[in-house]
Amino acid sequence: EDADSLNLELQVLQNGKLIRTITNKNQKDFKTWPGGPSKPAVLPSKMGYNRFSWNFRKETLPAVDKVFVYGNYSGSSVAPGNYVLRLSLGDKVAETEVTILPNPKIKASKSDFDEQQSVLDQIENTIKNIHESVTQIRSAKKQLKSYEELLKENEVATDLLEKGKELIKRIDSWEQNLIQPNQKTFQDVINYNNQLNAQLMHLKGFVDNSDPKVTQGSKQRLADLLADWKTYENEKKAIVNTEMAAYNKMYTDLRLPALILKE
Repeated sequence: EDADSLNLELQVLQNGKLIRTITNKNQKDFKTWPGGPSKPAVLPSKMGYNRFSWNFRKETLPAVDKVFVYGNYSGSSVAPGNYVLRLSLGDKVAETEVTILPNPKIKASKSDFDEQQSVLDQIENTIKNIHESVTQIRSAKKQLKSYEELLKENEVATDLLEKGKELIKRIDSWEQNLIQPNQKTFQDVINYNNQLNAQLMHLKGFVDNSDPKVTQGSKQRLADLLADWKTYENEKKAIVNTEMAAYNKMYTDLRLPALILKE
């Protein structure tokens, strides 16, 4: 039957954990740009016989809106092993277990693959945390700029506006260590250095290859990048828990209305 109007979903599970979901629906809010994510794969669901090839990769990484990244948003490759494929259409569910075999031309142990997957998971989780944190803080910065515009002629809010400007500067400084907003094409890498997210993406691409043995250099590089992220993660907490909290208190103390009509 033609199932385009129904929700068809393919889930990939490893040891009971969901690692990838593909559906037959196009993401209505999906958008891309140079250096942005690729269009998500979609399950075919026309009447007749349909075929879809899973590329053995985990979930695609989230992006920061309109930010160019010289890197790959694709999820990393899975290791040889057993996986469950679960196809659901309404209340109908079909499930099967598949085994991905190791490349016979590569001499590697299970522990090699386990270490590779552990490193890739750390890298991907960190990229995800960085991008989601930047998106979250950008939303707060947008609100600060909105209040700056609405209250710029209100003498009572002078100190609040100054506090907001200082907070925006601190947010910009924090953000510019995590992403590179000045890159618009791959050639801009010459003039504007890659920041933490792009460096992690580069490391992901280096580690994610058919030979699972993770080099000592890769481990050390990851340790350095994770230490950097820890610093910026702590800075984010300070911005949210101290600076934003202080701004919110000043706003509350001034008894400003939630909705403001400009003169």
